[in-house]
Amino acid sequence: MLISAIPSHLLPVQGSSPNHRSMVPRHLRPLTTLSSLFTSKPHQPRLPDVETLTSLLSKQQWSNLESLTGVTTPTSFFSLLGRLLSLSPPFPPLLLLRLTRWARFRFPTPLPLPLHCSLLLSLSSHKHYSQLRSELHHMSRFHLHSPSSILHSLSVSSPSIRRESLSIIADMLTLALVNTSHLDSALELFFRSGDYGFRLSTLSINPLLSLLIKDGKASVAEKVFENMLRRKIGPNLITLNTMINGFCKARKLGRACDLFEDVKSWGFEPSVVTYNTLLDGYCKKGGAGKMYKADALLKEMVSKGLKPNVVTFNILIDGYCKDLNCKAALAIFYEMKRQGISPSSVTYSSLITGFCGEGRVDEAVGLLRELESFDLVPDSVCYNSIINGFCKKGMMGEAKIWFHEMVNRKTKPNVITYSTLIDGYCRHGMASEAFDLKIKMEQKGIHPNIWTYNCVIFGLCKTGDMKGASEILDEMKQKGVRANLVTYNVLIRALCVQGNTTKAIELLDEMYEVGVEPEHLTYNSLIEGLCKKGNIKAALNMRHRMENARKHANVATYNVLMKYYCVKGELSEANELLNEMLENGLVPNRVTYDIIKEGMVEKGYTPDVKGYGFADDC
Repeated sequence: MLISAIPSHLLPVQGSSPNHRSMVPRHLRPLTTLSSLFTSKPHQPRLPDVETLTSLLSKQQWSNLESLTGVTTPTSFFSLLGRLLSLSPPFPPLLLLRLTRWARFRFPTPLPLPLHCSLLLSLSSHKHYSQLRSELHHMSRFHLHSPSSILHSLSVSSPSIRRESLSIIADMLTLALVNTSHLDSALELFFRSGDYGFRLSTLSINPLLSLLIKDGKASVAEKVFENMLRRKIGPNLITLNTMINGFCKARKLGRACDLFEDVKSWGFEPSVVTYNTLLDGYCKKGGAGKMYKADALLKEMVSKGLKPNVVTFNILIDGYCKDLNCKAALAIFYEMKRQGISPSSVTYSSLITGFCGEGRVDEAVGLLRELESFDLVPDSVCYNSIINGFCKKGMMGEAKIWFHEMVNRKTKPNVITYSTLIDGYCRHGMASEAFDLKIKMEQKGIHPNIWTYNCVIFGLCKTGDMKGASEILDEMKQKGVRANLVTYNVLIRALCVQGNTTKAIELLDEMYEVGVEPEHLTYNSLIEGLCKKGNIKAALNMRHRMENARKHANVATYNVLMKYYCVKGELSEANELLNEMLENGLVPNRVTYDIIKEGMVEKGYTPDVKGYGFADDC
């Protein structure tokens, strides 16, 4: 059996309920077991006749019931229920459930598991599925028993019970656990139900797969799907669509395409949802040609007689916008309107974000006004994008106006809104405004995140206020916000600019200690800082340290070292580095050509690089 999909601690020995009593508060623990109800009570009160009991329960005459049956304690109730469940012909299950629910308020003690399972079986065998579903939801919500113990108790409760009734209970219980977000228990029940021969259905498995994928556990969902097929539980189109979505989210687009091709072999035709799911996978994949493949898939969808819906167009528009192709996105937008499909706020949000990303903020504002004209309400994403667009242009006054409009339109600014403005202020030399906004943000009950802090640190470092940056770092530690790669890169570069390479190297060592892996930019900043101080030996040692960390020198590394040698007049060493860079397959960039021109050619030195003709080019 495929057990590896769930943690070992979720798989107790069959038939046992490990640590079950410790999971339930002492005053809620069962006082007895079903077997003890019939062996330890020799002087049980005599039951009224069935007709009388039926009347009392139907009319909910609880006081009369207590006096006639002697039900005044949890134990006496368990005894009564057990005797009623054992009657032949069976006592009406709905009245037994009514009695149980009355007792649940009267005695704050859960039913013993064997007794509870007998009640469930009674409801199932009489096809009272709505009430059965409600009772299973109660069990799941309060997590009264472990899934393994429930399955075992069901399997031994009554040999005469049809396997179909037991499977229905297991299926409904799995769904109830999913609906109450007890994912680990739902997984345990799914895998253990196969051991008992209980057959689950897509009614429970589809929501389980969906929750796993939503929870970022696509690999576990894949194991559940494989186990489902091995148990010969046939998927439906929803199952297949869910798994295609899971593969797309896990960046396994090849697996998603394979399953897409298998849809027909399962006897289904791909639906609009199927195509939309795969389209979304292509659009979010990234890389060259992604939108070409998405466009081809759209054409296939149309050729099959399937009509694109608003979700289809939204996926394509968002994909083109993220591909920095707003022209194509706008063409899709116009085609959407031509087909009589009304754009949604999601449509406009993608377009506004895309136009702002291309610096076309005025057009983005026009789209927002059009959105409002259709009685759609701009969300925080729309406003944040426009604010960010103005910030990138240095138009902080306009950005602030839009911030106030956002507030006036009852759209609540979030941490992204504030962080965007703070970043804009910092990048345009307005550190004091950024710091003031951070204080206002906290006064509003919005806690800064790592991006917010990085923006503030960047602004302080830009003005040379390393003391202020250090105080922000201390605040981050106090509030439990961990510095990330961006934090360290900003600080290291600022320290190197100030010539404090010793402190910068200490921060590099700290990165390793806290588990933050340096990148090329980190090392290149340090190499450049050491070169500016004239310490070429330390710079070369830093390059060696970088390469020991499996990060080979890139074009920026060579540019920094070549520039140092050119400034020092050691042009042959600079020429050797140029040859080494080319031999390593690296392509010179504009900075490289400027260094060669200004540092070598204009000083009368012709680089000795055969086949490249640098002197002529420069």
